[in-house]
Amino acid sequence: MSDSTIAISILWGFLFIYSIMGSIDFGAGFWSLVFSKKNPQAASLANRFLSPSWEVTNVFLVLLVVALVGFFPRAAYLLGTLLLLPVSFVLVLMLFRSAFMVYAYSAQRNVGSLRFVSGVTGLLIPGLLVSVLPITLGGFIQEKSGYPQLNYGALLSSPSLYAYLGFGIATELFLSSLFLSDFSRQAGDETSYRHYRALAVVAGPLAMLLAVVTTFTMEREAMWMVARMKEQGFWFMLSTAAFVVGYGSLWIKRKGRLGWPRLAFIFVVVQFALASYAYGKAHMPYIVYPYLTVEEGITNHSMFVSLLWGYGVGSVILLPVFVLFWWLFLRDKRYLRAE
Repeated sequence: MSDSTIAISILWGFLFIYSIMGSIDFGAGFWSLVFSKKNPQAASLANRFLSPSWEVTNVFLVLLVVALVGFFPRAAYLLGTLLLLPVSFVLVLMLFRSAFMVYAYSAQRNVGSLRFVSGVTGLLIPGLLVSVLPITLGGFIQEKSGYPQLNYGALLSSPSLYAYLGFGIATELFLSSLFLSDFSRQAGDETSYRHYRALAVVAGPLAMLLAVVTTFTMEREAMWMVARMKEQGFWFMLSTAAFVVGYGSLWIKRKGRLGWPRLAFIFVVVQFALASYAYGKAHMPYIVYPYLTVEEGITNHSMFVSLLWGYGVGSVILLPVFVLFWWLFLRDKRYLRAE
């Protein structure tokens, strides 16, 4: 494989992992706020997951940004120019969220503020991040004095932007409620499980519906992308099949209890992997259409090899740490049940 293919595959891997972990992380913060009054037990369970996990999620965000800047410096410059305003807003929101995460756990009187900030930013940040996708399709970019600039008027008046926002938020709520249903089952909290399962039952079809709506709204600004997505119909069909199996697992009776959340979550993650692969394949070879391709944006070979070695060594170091984290916080019954 070429340098650009390997590099974009690594970038896709970090993006996919962060999108899944970020959806669960931000969604857990939102559900903690929603259940803080109505069901403190479910809110406490969401916080129990959120407490150790947000730092791990941010690790993959850092890896993603470093990979983009290192492997595709021209893409980092172009995207940084186009997305200066939304990315700056995201950074400010993340700063607020991280600050409250750090200090709220040291003083119980700040727990209410933590839930509010975490819940509100849990909706705003994923929506702003997803807004990057329609911008890379090129329909909202215009050249002024030889430099591409983002047309905010066209962007903010486009149904495509709001379809992407709705899809991103619905996906976040679906993945987080699905994961927390499994998390609550592992913790032996059947009451919270029923709440989160009910939310997943509603959010799943909503996310799929908005995915279809988003495709139709793309036709005005990015007909080229719609045409290429049709060529990836096989992968999207596999993705839909994985969703049907995952969603159907919520209705399976196992050991006398309704739903198999672990199986549902696994198949839904597979669904998103297949769909994002198909979307990315349709988007290739462009990073930002039609201004930059992966071949034009890739760094020189020496830098590529150095970065590849760095990520290889880093992965060897980080993998055992992530496995240990999993066993300490997501498998240990004493932590899950707050004993």
